[in-house]
Amino acid sequence: MTQLHTPKASRNQETGRLSFMRPVSPRGVRFPAWGGDRAGTSTGMACTLRTVPATEKTVRRSLLVASAVLLSTALTAPAALAAPSPSTSPPAAPPANTPVVGGERLGKPGTQVNLAAGVPVLPKGLSGRSWIVADAETGDVLAAHDAHRRLAPASTLKMLFADTLLPKWPRTTTHRVEPSDLAGIGANSSMVGVKEDETYSVHDLWLGVFLRSGNDAVHVLAAMNGGVDKTVDEMNAHAKELQALDTHAVSPDGYDAPGQVSSAYDLTLIARSGLQKKDFREYCSTVRAQFPGETKKNKKGKRVRGSFEIQNTNRLLSGDYDVPVYQGIAGVKNGNTTNAGATFTGVAERDGKVLLVTVMNPQKKESNEVYKETARLFDWGFAAAGKVEPVGELVPPKSVADATAAPGPSASPGQAGGTGAGSQPVASAHTGGGADGMGVALGVTGGVLVLLAGGAFLVNRRWPLPDLVRRRPRP
Repeated sequence: MTQLHTPKASRNQETGRLSFMRPVSPRGVRFPAWGGDRAGTSTGMACTLRTVPATEKTVRRSLLVASAVLLSTALTAPAALAAPSPSTSPPAAPPANTPVVGGERLGKPGTQVNLAAGVPVLPKGLSGRSWIVADAETGDVLAAHDAHRRLAPASTLKMLFADTLLPKWPRTTTHRVEPSDLAGIGANSSMVGVKEDETYSVHDLWLGVFLRSGNDAVHVLAAMNGGVDKTVDEMNAHAKELQALDTHAVSPDGYDAPGQVSSAYDLTLIARSGLQKKDFREYCSTVRAQFPGETKKNKKGKRVRGSFEIQNTNRLLSGDYDVPVYQGIAGVKNGNTTNAGATFTGVAERDGKVLLVTVMNPQKKESNEVYKETARLFDWGFAAAGKVEPVGELVPPKSVADATAAPGPSASPGQAGGTGAGSQPVASAHTGGGADGMGVALGVTGGVLVLLAGGAFLVNRRWPLPDLVRRRPRP
């Protein structure tokens, strides 16, 4: 079907990859603007996110990459390429207190922020039970409140569903809906209007998931994936790979279920992973689109199938009577259930900075409160960026952390974080080609190819959101 107000189509498998290594730039040094004289917002679109250079620190080597270089396997420093020898000594006993993912302060109760001269004070009246403000590019957590508090996620859990399943099918794949595909959908679920015995493309179904938060579309995609149970198992495995350890999925759509939890930290981590996929960025930023309707006979007795318009329920993107469109907003996902209350994760860009904000379950019961508090936290974050010392970080996936932490000839303990071993790379660490992900990017220092963990794990030093453009008509 014809899609309205969306970026150019792309395949689900096309992903970008950002570097998860910490920058070497001193605090307060600003990155260059994201190209052009329209960085930030404009009157013709909600925002344009462009590519921005970043800097990182690897294992005692500065990456001087200006372009990807392929070198032969015959190198002048073969020792630098050698994989570490397996250890014959037993592993050390785990510490008495397991470190909090992202930093110790993020595990402390209450609000965590480093207020100092020149740093704006946090907005007053924040009522979210858990929230976080993070730099989407560097991973720095600028401020947080009970960031690891485990709460019901509602439909924000669909971000994990999408990040797990999006790479599985090309968007042109079609599926005829069987009655069994729609079995088990919770009462009073949000629906996009999927009908039995009708055929939909994967593209249609993902629009239904992101724009209308359609649990019917979720269940059809889960059925295509082998069923709800298999899908939930894959979601939980992917959450562990992302180090979203507060998260446990029970339903693929976020419908209230005993034991289903996540946290503001985890939802932000999941969103950051999802935003590296072109299709994820496109769907979560689409304001409105056409969705296939039901096949019916017209007045002439001919069977025809029309379509109807669906609009994104993210009010910072589409606007509402008491919430204006947030200038610079680029997604991501909202949710609301009886148990979870309102939840929301958003990404926005302003003046070359890209921030992620998650707010869970505001206690103020005013209309659209979750969006109002998110907007105020965005405003604070943009004002504080470059001035405030972070209180933690968004960690990389386990496979990336393990690769950067692997001991090498000149590595010393503690230079790169991460726990666990043997994890399979996830879509967020995809190494396919493309403008956003260099596929195999090389860090070269003095003509020596740097291989991490004995493999070709290489660094793309770009935030992969150059094509995220809203085309929302203005009054």
